Amino acid sequence: MRIQKPINAGFNASSTVSDVLEAIDLKDKVALITGGHSGLGFEATKALSKAGVHVVVGARNVRSASKALSGLPNVTILQLDLSDIRSVRSFASFITANSYNFNFVICNAGIMACPEKRVGPGWESQFATNHIGHYVLVNLIWNNICSGGRIACVSSAGHHNSPIRWDDIHFTNGYDKWLAYGQSKTANVLFALQLDIYGQSRDIRAFSLHPGKIFTPLQRHLTNEEMTNEGWMDKDGNPIDPTFKSPEQGAATGVWAVTSPSLKGLGGLYCEDCNVAALASEYAEPFVGVCEYAIDPAEALKLWNFTANLTDVNAFSGY
Repeated sequence: MRIQKPINAGFNASSTVSDVLEAIDLKDKVALITGGHSGLGFEATKALSKAGVHVVVGARNVRSASKALSGLPNVTILQLDLSDIRSVRSFASFITANSYNFNFVICNAGIMACPEKRVGPGWESQFATNHIGHYVLVNLIWNNICSGGRIACVSSAGHHNSPIRWDDIHFTNGYDKWLAYGQSKTANVLFALQLDIYGQSRDIRAFSLHPGKIFTPLQRHLTNEEMTNEGWMDKDGNPIDPTFKSPEQGAATGVWAVTSPSLKGLGGLYCEDCNVAALASEYAEPFVGVCEYAIDPAEALKLWNFTANLTDVNAFSGY
C-alpha cells in the first residue's frame, strides 16, 4: 500500500530521535548512514550507536568524521564520496568483500543550493550527489541489505520547487541552484518509491522523508543575507523562524522510518514529522506534504531507467 495518509504514529514535529527509539530493541542490528558524521546524520549515528546498533558511516572526509564520532560506540567509518562513482564502487566493493549485512540504510548525505559544479562526465553536482550517488550505492550493495530491512532516503520539502526536468536534467541551458536542489530532492522521493517496488520480494521497504528545517552544515553555501531574506535569522545571525527544529528533532523522522513498528507492511511513502505525510494539495500551507509528481509510479520507473542507463548500474535489470 502506498496511500499518502497520516497514521497513528504517536509522534509529532517536536519528537526527537531518542523519543522514536524508546522501547525498541535494536541489539545486533547494523545500519549504514551516508554522511553520518555531520548534521542530522551525526544525530542519527549517535542515537543508533547508543541503542546498540553497529553503524557504518560513509564519509567523504574520514579524518573529520573520526574526530566528530570519537567516543561513540559501535561505529565504523569508511571513505565515501557520493559525487565520485569510483569512490562509490570502491566503498561497495569493501562492503561486499567484508560481508556486511545491513538492517537499516539511511541515505542522508547531500548538498544544497551550491554554486554550479560539474562532476563525473559533466553531471550537475546536486543531482549527482543527492540522487545518482545513492542510486549506485544502494544497487551495488543490494545483496548486503537484509530481508526485512528498511531504507530511508532523506529528501526535503524543497522537492516542491521542481519536478524532474526531463528536457534539461543537468542544467546545460542555465543553472538555478534552488531548482537543481528541488529536482534532486524529487529524485530522492521517486527513487524510494521504485526501490520499494523492487524490494518487496525480499520484504525490504523504502521510504523518503522531509526532516524539517534545521540549521546544519547543509546551509554552508548560503550567505547570511540569503538566510535573512528567507526569514530564517535576523541581521545579527540569530535564528528567528520558530518552525525550525533542533538537530535531534530533525534526525527523528529518518530514524523513525527505518525502525518504527507502525510502518510494518508499508513502504514507498513520503514522511514528515515522524508520520506519513498527506498530499501537498490537502494542505493550505506551502511546502507541506508531498507533490503528486514526486510519487508518480510512471515517473519513478522513468527516473530509475534513466539513471540505470546513465550509470550502467541496475541490480534489477531482469526484474
